[in-house]
Amino acid sequence: MVICPGSRSTPLALALRAAPELRCWVQLDERAGAFFALGMARVSRRPVAIAVTSGTAAVELAPALVEAHYGRVPLIALTADRPAELRDRGVPQTIDQTHLYGRFAKWYAELPLPETGETAEAHIRGTVGRAVAVASAAPAGPVHLDLPFREPLIPLGELVRPADAGGGEAAYTRVLGGERRLSVPELESLAQRIAAARRGLIVCGPLDAPGSATAVAELASASGFPILADALSGLRYGRHDRSHVVSRADAIVRAPAWRDDHRPDLVLRFGGTPTSRALLEWLQAGRAPQVVVDDGGWTEATLLPATMVAAEPVGLATALAGQLVAQGRAGPRDEAWLRGWRAADDAAARATGAWLASLDEPFEGQVFEQLGAVLRDGAILLAGNSMPVRDMDAFLGTGSARVRCLSNRGANGIDGLVSTALGAAAVADGPVLAVVGDISFIHDLNALVAAARHQLSMTLIVVNNDGGGIFSFLPQAAAERPEVGLPEHFEELFGTPHGLDLGPLVNALGAEHERVSPRHLGPSVSASLSRPGLKVLEVCTERAGNVRLHRAVLAAVAQALEPLATQRERSP
Repeated sequence: MVICPGSRSTPLALALRAAPELRCWVQLDERAGAFFALGMARVSRRPVAIAVTSGTAAVELAPALVEAHYGRVPLIALTADRPAELRDRGVPQTIDQTHLYGRFAKWYAELPLPETGETAEAHIRGTVGRAVAVASAAPAGPVHLDLPFREPLIPLGELVRPADAGGGEAAYTRVLGGERRLSVPELESLAQRIAAARRGLIVCGPLDAPGSATAVAELASASGFPILADALSGLRYGRHDRSHVVSRADAIVRAPAWRDDHRPDLVLRFGGTPTSRALLEWLQAGRAPQVVVDDGGWTEATLLPATMVAAEPVGLATALAGQLVAQGRAGPRDEAWLRGWRAADDAAARATGAWLASLDEPFEGQVFEQLGAVLRDGAILLAGNSMPVRDMDAFLGTGSARVRCLSNRGANGIDGLVSTALGAAAVADGPVLAVVGDISFIHDLNALVAAARHQLSMTLIVVNNDGGGIFSFLPQAAAERPEVGLPEHFEELFGTPHGLDLGPLVNALGAEHERVSPRHLGPSVSASLSRPGLKVLEVCTERAGNVRLHRAVLAAVAQALEPLATQRERSP
């Protein structure tokens, strides 16, 4: 439960704080507080509420609710409000809060003014129970409850708890539900379709559900399909079978000698939209039939014809694996197909490792290569948007440690990333590491206030290239369009250098700061995990050089894959 200070929300804040079963985290800023609550909900996989006062304080929750909507995070917004007689009359700090978040809220309700009585209590408790149930139901998402209060805002007597008033069980509303499952004929038909594919692929985007890695790995083993595993898929790290996992797909599908000769004849997709744009474009170019598994949503960004399967992914993957075994169709139809993808992944990993080892200048891709060697059981690795999450996808390999890789890939914004990571640290059982860019860090500097107030421990890696590094990869950086002000206005409008010295800012806000070379990041991270508090490790790079180095490592991988492509062409 996150509470932000305010006057109109006084009755709500006091009631929440008086409930012994709730742990309340007080946040000074509503926007940062909402992302903090989102981080808590994402890691715990349980609904988390944030309570704020009326007016623009309620508007500040919008970015986090948008992320919760698209990222499928159960978040509950409790906004205090003026009573009806004070609305639309020019009363200060009063805005129209009805359906404030529009379609981004799964459900909206306005509660009545507080009153006593059995009927009023039943309505309030039933509404709150429904809000929790709706937020949790697949696909999970945000819910908005608006609570009007009249003055006096300070209770005149003792706070009365529902149990004291004869309200009965604390869980007033219970919701029983089940998983979405295919019928037996539909399951058998889908299994037959998978068995008929000779060059099938499993493409797994962001997927953070208990048991999902084991289930998808079992399906890969039963089908013989390689898994092109996004860094956020949960498949690269863990104790499950990783023999079918391909972790370097982003680089592999960019290699001309490889991609054209390795088009699949069926693509089975789990999880959200993959991070790699190159992978999506390769799928679009190949136009292979797709089967997209989504539990009540619609995560299909390729615009290709697809079979949308509305089923719970873990249960479906397990059932399909069992069905393939029962039909006697387990195993690959084309052994060379699976061997080729595994060989390509090994070759790409070796080429990347050798190229990184030869570097004598800082490179942002080294960050995740270094982190991969120090991640341990129970760790949470959260990557910021723009370049960090793309570098995590491209350079984080595989390992046996049980690690959860997370990111705000719902709306893909750069706001609130540090607050999200700190919210994760507030409820996580293991260490939390986060990697963000310098612009993202500056956007969310006040998150460090919460870290100091609540004595949170986390390692935060800030990749500082003095501006918006991702724009250097986009056409804006190279376009010869003097008539519209490119490239002479590129730095002003897109590169946005800030020139800030982050160390004094970090220290002033109560955190430790250390500037680290990417090559030596691993030991610094290991040392930081053994100490309490927020540690900010700053990695300085150069934007133009970063583009050049990214292209160089892709060229090294493409060269390493050329012999494998030739072998495929010569195979019978």
